[in-house]
Amino acid sequence: MTTPRPQVWPSLRARDARRLIAFLVEAFGFEETAVHGEGDIVHHAQLDWPLGGGVMLGSVRDEPGDVFPLAPGSFGAYVVTDEPDALYERAVKAGATVVRELSDTDYGSRDFIVRDPEGNLWSFGTYRGEPRKG
Repeated sequence: MTTPRPQVWPSLRARDARRLIAFLVEAFGFEETAVHGEGDIVHHAQLDWPLGGGVMLGSVRDEPGDVFPLAPGSFGAYVVTDEPDALYERAVKAGATVVRELSDTDYGSRDFIVRDPEGNLWSFGTYRGEPRKG
């Protein structure tokens, strides 16, 4: 039995989407799968996470009638990693702002929280969630 492809894609907007994409690739290891836009404007980008899933993002749109208005810096996500220690070092080296240091939790995860240059919160850890019911 194979794991189904992800069908939930968290989305965010950025003041400088191209810079944020470069940061997420360098600091966290997201894979740049698709980036559509012109110049400094990104209409749509897909960044895949190596263990599955990913995020979609684009440039903030300060225009009337924006049907998907998301404030830059208001995003937060928890991302599963098998190598939290190495990822923590990579993120700090790339300039992520540490919110909570790498530590072990009482529920069995090893995790940390950082902010990206846009102010979004990223929590990375080994906790994979509880088994599905049924």
